[in-house]
Amino acid sequence: MPKGTRDFSPQVMKRRNRITRTIEEVYKKYGFDPIETPAMEKLSTLTGKYGEEGDKLLFKILNSGDYLAKADDAVLASKSSGKLTSTIAGKGLRYDLTVPFARFVVQHQSEITFPFRRYQMQPVWRADRPQKGRYREFWQCDADVIGTDSLLCEADFIKIYHEVFNALGLSNYELRINHRKVLEAIAKTCHFQGSFTDFTVAIDKLDKIGWEGVSRELLQRGADEATLPVLEDLLRKSEFNSELLDYLTTVLVDCEEKDTGLKELREVLGYLNFDLNLSLDLSLARGLDYYTGCIFEAVVPDSGIGSVSGGGRYDDLTGIFGLNGLSGIGISFGLDRIYDVMMAMNLFPADELENKILFCHFDEKAMNYCLNIADTVRLNGGTAVVYTERKKIGKQFDYANKCGFKWVVVVGDNEMSDGVVQLKNMETGEQNQVSIAEIHKHLE
Repeated sequence: MPKGTRDFSPQVMKRRNRITRTIEEVYKKYGFDPIETPAMEKLSTLTGKYGEEGDKLLFKILNSGDYLAKADDAVLASKSSGKLTSTIAGKGLRYDLTVPFARFVVQHQSEITFPFRRYQMQPVWRADRPQKGRYREFWQCDADVIGTDSLLCEADFIKIYHEVFNALGLSNYELRINHRKVLEAIAKTCHFQGSFTDFTVAIDKLDKIGWEGVSRELLQRGADEATLPVLEDLLRKSEFNSELLDYLTTVLVDCEEKDTGLKELREVLGYLNFDLNLSLDLSLARGLDYYTGCIFEAVVPDSGIGSVSGGGRYDDLTGIFGLNGLSGIGISFGLDRIYDVMMAMNLFPADELENKILFCHFDEKAMNYCLNIADTVRLNGGTAVVYTERKKIGKQFDYANKCGFKWVVVVGDNEMSDGVVQLKNMETGEQNQVSIAEIHKHLE
């Protein structure tokens, strides 16, 4: 299989499904409804939305048939892949779920009631270099609210983080918040001469290269050296409280970005009425170009894996598809990274036998007898399997053990004549003769 992709065994899928069920249950509590979008989108939908680096990581899909037939001979001769792509590939695998969601909103706007709250759990693809916690195919578990600029949504998402991580046993998570406009005010305070993207790319590397590396890169990109001590002091602060916001008011230069960003952070803080693992991280930038307001990133300390979730506010993302004036906000849990963290921390419960029955039999007559009982069990909501081979009972029991059946039913001539079965609990080893009607009571 291609590097960065994986097969999942039944055991792994059960654990992954436990994570997605937990996230889905919390999303539903906050009023989100499910949607799905196609694995592929038009390249014109995807390109230009994730920055220059993001565009490089898009998987392109070659046009059907002879994809070189319409290629320009001069471009072919130049061996310029960038110029050639537009003529040989018109589609790509989705990079995330947010941009396809924006396209979905525009395309289905007449069917949607705003504010629209949706969740979506599907795979995405990135042509990245595979490494620990980073795959080329991975699942995102998104939720977005679009059609409102209310900061109640930011508060809801912070509470969603709290509920999901605690339900998964990751109560030591850290949720970091920042605001893109506060970042712009910080760049102005540092008299940064380069682009805002250059500034955010540099400070976003703080965890990886430390302050010395960041300051060196900022100077190369156009920072004023005299302002760097102020920036270093800011990046060391983390308390998300009124005192720190007051301090930022005095330190940052007066500008519209400062006023807007700090005002919105204060409002979000006012909506939070219980203790949360929340800190203000002024180095947090999030790499996607479409974020405009509050941004989030969640990590699990000492896991050896980067962020396990992120998101933020985006204004007018739908405008690129022709529907202007819609503000939205969303977050995304990384299923694969959360799974890796929970495995490393041994947070999945020990594998338990599943509440399902294997019907074992001695001959074809008994097998047919079992078929009718198994159908009855299924009609009543139970899980039942009739062993398919003519093998010794011991072999059938071995199969039940290896496949995690909690119950085994054994049927022979005596049981059929008396209208009973032998029911064995594979966890306790207890075996009883019960009537067919009593099987359901044991399952319950």
